[in-house]
Amino acid sequence: MPSLDLLSTFLAVYRRGSLSAAATELGLTQPAVTGQLSRLEKELGEPLFTRSRQGAAPTARAVELATRIGTRIDELRGVLAADPDDAALLDRVALGGASDAVAARILPALTPLTTRGLRLEVTLGLADELLAALQAARLDLVVSSVRPRDRALTATPMIDEEFVLVAAPALARSIDPARLAAEPVAALAHLPLAAYADELPIIRRYWRTEFGKRPPNRIAVVVPDLRAILAAVIAGAGATVLPRYLAAAALEAGSVELLHEPAAPPLNTWYVVTRTAGPPRPAVTLVRDRLLDRARAWGSL
Repeated sequence: MPSLDLLSTFLAVYRRGSLSAAATELGLTQPAVTGQLSRLEKELGEPLFTRSRQGAAPTARAVELATRIGTRIDELRGVLAADPDDAALLDRVALGGASDAVAARILPALTPLTTRGLRLEVTLGLADELLAALQAARLDLVVSSVRPRDRALTATPMIDEEFVLVAAPALARSIDPARLAAEPVAALAHLPLAAYADELPIIRRYWRTEFGKRPPNRIAVVVPDLRAILAAVIAGAGATVLPRYLAAAALEAGSVELLHEPAAPPLNTWYVVTRTAGPPRPAVTLVRDRLLDRARAWGSL
């Protein structure tokens, strides 16, 4: 029967997705991890991972083994802690999200866990890139504004954000109110746009939802950070669509103005996404539950 040390090393490699990351977590050298994993594979009589430059991809046997032993190993660790959460808080969680959401909401919500010992390793980026990294086990959890279609990922709705169309006051005054009511796409067409990406993911959705067409406007600024977009819009670079929680202070200060007030505000859902296969680590569950709990307190964005 394999020793607990060998199984713990295997589980760290399985969950981290690479031997080097497992070595860091366990406080061992990479050769030591390689040696322990080789011993376990020899005892079981079959390989558990396919190694490549991208990391260690688990075999079907590895997935089956991790499913069987994962929670049991975690329970043994938890027995040594006075509080069941204490063992989880000594772990690390690799989290992905959009830069603005992470800065404005996610990190403040998780700070109580980091002050108790949890280590967060945050990757910023676009939803599709982050979800691909999650599926490849390079991340443990992703906060995404895109719901994944892959059954290998489980998405739990977190909160709805409301979108608003805004521009600096000087640009707002350039819009003809009568034409805006009759032909909104044409009335807004002269405004340059400040966008998150070339594909205009947020702006395009707003135009299609509210006006039934794609925006024909010129793109003036592309930057993958909504806070930077807001700064550009305040400076007069163009119009944009932002979550209300990011634009609220600027709206109150008069730095930007609403260009359009829909009957029902366009909404988008944030999801907390984890991998479906295998039992989640207690630390990942702790982070997920904390985010969902804080989102209930926020109500909406």
